Amino acid sequence: MFRELGALTRREFLKLARNPAAIFTSLLLPLLYLLLFGNGFTINASSFGVTTPQQIAIFDQEFFRGAPNYYSYFSAGMVGFVSVTATLFIGANVIFDKLFGVFKRVRGTPAPSAAVFGSRLIAGAAQPILLAFFVLGLALLLGHIPGLHGLNVTASVGVLGSLEVLGAIVLLSLMFATLFLTFGILIDVPQTYFAAVNTINLPVLLTSDALYPWGFMPPWLRTVSQYNPVSLAVNVIREALFGSAAYPYGPGIYLLGLFAWTAVLVGIAIALVRRALRPLE
Repeated sequence: MFRELGALTRREFLKLARNPAAIFTSLLLPLLYLLLFGNGFTINASSFGVTTPQQIAIFDQEFFRGAPNYYSYFSAGMVGFVSVTATLFIGANVIFDKLFGVFKRVRGTPAPSAAVFGSRLIAGAAQPILLAFFVLGLALLLGHIPGLHGLNVTASVGVLGSLEVLGAIVLLSLMFATLFLTFGILIDVPQTYFAAVNTINLPVLLTSDALYPWGFMPPWLRTVSQYNPVSLAVNVIREALFGSAAYPYGPGIYLLGLFAWTAVLVGIAIALVRRALRPLE
């Protein structure tokens, strides 16, 4: 099983490497978000007439959960944002492989269904993980370019904090890669697939605090956001970058909640995929 999994995974990565246009566009979109969207909303304490250090500290904790300005708050949220959006086309690739007969030929090989599913999941989850760290590095780099805003890290990020950020990104990417890959296996029509994933993707992102300033949220949206998996991952990242003073729980609690979300969705996905691929085993 592991031999087939390795071979199929290598095939998926080769497909990606041979499509430089897809790599370019996946890198271009976060760049545009950071340059245009983030720099277009340069909100900070001074924008509201807050000037004293004590008032600024209170403002940052209340509105940006410890981040020194909106751009830093937004940059950390973008890491979670791309971890979700970069997984959207994973299932679509499966559907197109079905239409061209590629998926049927792969399923016709001696490789078990677990290897077929696992290879696409590994390759599909690796892309958003790498893209998330690209966004994080790019946001830090932009801070050193005159005239542009960048990510301003105000906390001391140690080894534990780095591992917590890595765990949050991996769990979030794995969860949505599994979800959308399962949709791709179960659905045969591209239009139906994109309608289904957008029904999930947009509400999840818009009810999180990835991009929306925490202090401007109405109370009901704050409550929903607390249980949103994207918010759970972003909270871990922001605590590592800006400190834990503005959060009721430590990163471990948020990681535990994110792990629970991932375990439940992966378990459901495995059951559905096993049933869907059973006839050709």
